[in-house]
Amino acid sequence: MQNLDATASIENFKPFQNLSETSLALLGRGVRYAHFQDTTPVLQKGQQVSGAYVVVQGQLRVFTVTPDGNEATLYIINTGETCVLAINCIFNDLLYPAWVEAGPSSKVAVIPGPVYRILFESEPSIRNMTVQAFSTIVFKLMTELEEIHSYKLGQRLANFLLLHASTDGNVRMTQQEIASHLGTSREVVARVLSHLTAEGKIQTGRNHIYINDPISLAQFARSNEANPKKIRSTNLPLK
Repeated sequence: MQNLDATASIENFKPFQNLSETSLALLGRGVRYAHFQDTTPVLQKGQQVSGAYVVVQGQLRVFTVTPDGNEATLYIINTGETCVLAINCIFNDLLYPAWVEAGPSSKVAVIPGPVYRILFESEPSIRNMTVQAFSTIVFKLMTELEEIHSYKLGQRLANFLLLHASTDGNVRMTQQEIASHLGTSREVVARVLSHLTAEGKIQTGRNHIYINDPISLAQFARSNEANPKKIRSTNLPLK
């Protein structure tokens, strides 16, 4: 596990390096840091937002909960990025519309709402960062919506594994973590992984999955092999 970096600071990121001395002083007086050694809840749906969240180390996961009680990831906020839903709450006086959890070894800078509004009005770099954050998240959400409506679970899982695999072919996530990202249950993910294992496309281990044949897995993600009839005939659920 990566260790928390005590020197990680919001001033290390480009939008904040171009601030005027007055704005830097304002930011320095207002910003505070939250440290998370392990996976930790940060915000709950309906909670009041205290400020803008900028990830200076690690990542935040923004997710919703489906009607059957499963978590489904909306998007990931990586190092150097900010939470657009929190910014929207600041500017429109809204309660937070989702849930947020910090990943292991994460550090988040919290800029109080009034301070962020002043920076947004006075600093072009903050306005540019905000607009870029909104445009990026719209693209991410549109991509996710397309996957949900266009792909079956087997295809979505195969795409997910390929996207999150390291260069050595390992996906270092538990089945529950994968299920939470895809908005389904661990049992459903386990059955789909069992099918992919039987086909020789992957190997499963403790808290990780190894991709034996990335090309074959990619072909599976694009083919009719994961369509409803095929999945039902091999006992693969479509939740």
